[in-house]
Amino acid sequence: MSKKEQPIIVGLDIGTTKVVAIAGRKNEYGKLEILGFGKSESQGVSHGVVMNIEQCIRSIEQAIEKCLLSNPNLEIKEVYVGIAGQHIKSLQTRGDRVRTRTDEEITKEDIDLLVRDQYKTYIPAGDQIIDIVPQEFMVDSTPNVIDPVGMSGVKIGANFHIVTGDRNAIRNIKRCVDKANLNTRDLVLQPLASAAAVMNDEDLEAGVAIVDIGGGTTDMAVFFDGVLKHTAVIPYAGVNITNDIRNGLGVLRAQAEQMKVQFGTALADEANANAYITIPGLRGLPPKEISVKNLANIIQARMQEILDYVVYHLKQIGLDKKLYGGVILTGGGAQLKHIIQLTEYVTGLGARIGYPNEHLSGNDSEAMMNPMYSTCIGLILRGYHDYENGRLRFVGEGGNIMHISAEEMKVIADNLKTVEDSVADESEEGKENRQAKRSENFKKLFDGFKGKFMKLFEEVDDQEME
Repeated sequence: MSKKEQPIIVGLDIGTTKVVAIAGRKNEYGKLEILGFGKSESQGVSHGVVMNIEQCIRSIEQAIEKCLLSNPNLEIKEVYVGIAGQHIKSLQTRGDRVRTRTDEEITKEDIDLLVRDQYKTYIPAGDQIIDIVPQEFMVDSTPNVIDPVGMSGVKIGANFHIVTGDRNAIRNIKRCVDKANLNTRDLVLQPLASAAAVMNDEDLEAGVAIVDIGGGTTDMAVFFDGVLKHTAVIPYAGVNITNDIRNGLGVLRAQAEQMKVQFGTALADEANANAYITIPGLRGLPPKEISVKNLANIIQARMQEILDYVVYHLKQIGLDKKLYGGVILTGGGAQLKHIIQLTEYVTGLGARIGYPNEHLSGNDSEAMMNPMYSTCIGLILRGYHDYENGRLRFVGEGGNIMHISAEEMKVIADNLKTVEDSVADESEEGKENRQAKRSENFKKLFDGFKGKFMKLFEEVDDQEME
């Protein structure tokens, strides 16, 4: 496929400390070219949850404006949005489906129906399914099938990893994006987006834990044997470190943030015991001397707590000693000095920083060589995954996620065009005839597609009944 045919996809990362919008398109070699970039300070978001709608809208608009300024030829209407927060939960489930046409080979549609069935899984009231990730498939009595398409069988089944979130939190994110005059094409769990940006096939095979240390939350995704095994959101991250410094050393928040970035280290043993930072005094008070060693002790205590949570989650799934690919650290917090050494010490696994350059073209790798952009790059890659696999996901009113294939979308679009044409043809007839025929045409169209639309919205009905 030539470069001109590839769509431009925009990722929008609404974080606790920053909002990033990146527009990208794949080139003829399958690598991602960055066409636009915008970043703004995040307001109204705390630990991944929207707390102030108006402030969040303003932050999104500023990031989009900067992205458009970086490339005046861009037009941004649809975005892939990352989601995280303490309300995110995950669960494992099993699904099976008996096929009606057993003489035919298994198709992608069979897999889609099996996945769609999982939207009927019981989840707590007030929660909503964000994503369903198939793990190992089974065809009849054959286990551990990677891709069953093309095989023969009566029954197909799979283990699924289901990600859920608080419905109101999801609606608030959707509302903010809507009011910024954008359409939400899909909501993607942030650790899965980050993983797509920093992992390669070798990591997937060896087994890795992606640990995305953001501003408000630390997001985690664990892969083993080529499949997603676990996701988690740890409610501590960069903001907590900044608050610890502010409270522990009695400084302003902005000073604490600057000290963390400029002088902070995750290992107190590596800090110079004789080094001091001078902070200007407030309202005529004398300047304050801050020990670099004390600063490092505060940072290490909180980072160690975050990594203890990582170890806890790995032990929960029995993979604390089996990940030969180790831990990949990404997100803004991964820029802390000596964080690799502390991670290796706490987890007992190898560690490295994950930069979002695995899938970028050579021209853009240097500009995006910062782990804080991993989520946003991953959102674009998720968009391309949906596009290349012919699956379209739309986030509807109330944040409900709907699925429709590209083929179904084309049929619906063609029929809508027929309706428009018929309405245009009637324009010369009398007013009373025109209205009647228009109503009749729309009724025929939607009666014909009733089954398809009911499939789209069945998950909404099921959840409303809970």
